[in-house]
Amino acid sequence: MNALPGQLPGVQLSIILPVLNEAAGIGATLQALAPLRAAGHEVIVVDGGSADATVQFAQPLADRVLSGPRGRARQMNAGAAVAQGGVLLFLHADTLLPAGADSAIHQALAAGARWGRFDVRISGGAPLFPLIAALMNLRSRLSGIATGDQAIFVDRSLFMQLGGYADQPLMEDIELSRRLRAFAPPACLRARVLTSGRRWQQRGVWRTVWLMWRLRWRYWRGASPDVLARAYR
Repeated sequence: MNALPGQLPGVQLSIILPVLNEAAGIGATLQALAPLRAAGHEVIVVDGGSADATVQFAQPLADRVLSGPRGRARQMNAGAAVAQGGVLLFLHADTLLPAGADSAIHQALAAGARWGRFDVRISGGAPLFPLIAALMNLRSRLSGIATGDQAIFVDRSLFMQLGGYADQPLMEDIELSRRLRAFAPPACLRARVLTSGRRWQQRGVWRTVWLMWRLRWRYWRGASPDVLARAYR
């Protein structure tokens, strides 16, 4: 793969994972990224103060493991600050990239995109998961807004130019998408990441869907992310 503008030699993608108490699954997530590391991409894990063995499990499987202030936006900004790649890819700890994700991103950026995201599918046995994923993908494609579950990627220079993620406890992905969308439309890749259905299963599928739609509606109406974060918890 040819290097993109702004990249340091030998590093193409910087994959940044914000984590908190992910010892049960972080090993599998990072092992799945081993082929990308072998291809010259870097993996940065940013821990927000885990009380379990997340850091110990991550250290041998990542290029860098950082400790940062708790909060997904803060953790992702901390990872971006030390990233060496010309393209930043923000990945949740319970999400797996599709095969050939680096090539798909490269093709999108080579075609003129500055940022984008993947379609998503949800792991788990709930019958509604395929429908939920399809609606998430459609909503994102129509609105130009991406969520963290969709593995947002962005040209590093643009991310830094816009000041990174806003320091807010919820909806940070939507807020960033709005600013990125004002600069350039997203590349909506058809390849699908696989994200865990655990939050729907823990709270109840319908209850979680209703909660998230209600929070998004309140955010669109101007509600404070701090207030929404308390409602989410």
